[in-house]
Amino acid sequence: MNFLTLPKIELHCHLDGSLRAETIIDIANKEGIELPSYDKDELQQELVAPLECESLDEYLKRFFLPNMVMQSKENLRRITFELFEDAARENVKYMEVRFAPLLHTVKGLDVKEIIQGVIEGMREAESCYEIKGNIILSCMRTMSPESAFEVVEKGKQFLGKGVVAIDLCASEEEGFCERFVEPIALARECGYRVTIHAGETGSAQNVIDAVKLLGAERVGHGVFIKDSAEAYKLVKDHNIFLEMCPTSNVQTKAVHHYSDHPIYKFHEDGIKVTINTDNRTVSNTTMAKEIDVVDEEFSISKQDYQKIYVNSVEASFADQETKEWCLAQYE
Repeated sequence: MNFLTLPKIELHCHLDGSLRAETIIDIANKEGIELPSYDKDELQQELVAPLECESLDEYLKRFFLPNMVMQSKENLRRITFELFEDAARENVKYMEVRFAPLLHTVKGLDVKEIIQGVIEGMREAESCYEIKGNIILSCMRTMSPESAFEVVEKGKQFLGKGVVAIDLCASEEEGFCERFVEPIALARECGYRVTIHAGETGSAQNVIDAVKLLGAERVGHGVFIKDSAEAYKLVKDHNIFLEMCPTSNVQTKAVHHYSDHPIYKFHEDGIKVTINTDNRTVSNTTMAKEIDVVDEEFSISKQDYQKIYVNSVEASFADQETKEWCLAQYE
């Protein structure tokens, strides 16, 4: 099956993991930012994590260089536009892009300007291409709960105007959810939807906590529910959507080989899975590649793909009109 031509939905894509190497070089040259190389192919080697990564933490090191060029409103606008442009070219119809605003304050930008820049880039892409989108604000688990309160408070004015949800991301430690109960509760009160990175690095308990303590409607990755009957049942019974990212999961050693990935077993058993890139540059991937990987390993049928597409539309934090538009793209 030629997946490149089929419509796609992406719900788990990090802005700072999805920059074009050429853009990093161009901005660095304009702003006098020192890079390890100004050759596109050589820089690409610095940006892409190998499949042989030892851990999630090693994978996350690839975000240092991109963040150096993401410290102005104009750069954030440009980078967001280009990400949506790249997605539209492979027939992604709807995309939710997440980013951590507090990572972009190094040169004095305030959170309002940062969020505005990203929304402007998305809106510009929507006006140029047949793609729609929304933004998810990520809070860093490596930062304090107070920092999460700041993101929730400063982002709430953009709810319904491009921002739809809150997220917790970065290095995963067991029990992290307990530290963030209050800021995520406030986010829900404000009207944010909730998706939480959990179960990516060995802890199924984090998935249980994300759902029970934080009210997660979706879980980023969730691979390790495969090792816990309690977590598995919770996700299945409560219709928690899993944002699964096969290549990233191999790189971070959530699984050791594509063939070990539980995505198709979950799908066959009625768990609602979605297919995503996680980070287009760091994982050197696209939505078409991710779907091809799943097809190559598990020989998915057109009916399988259509079900995953419909799940993805249902899982999205889009309004009803956008969901209906997305469903119509597959007819």
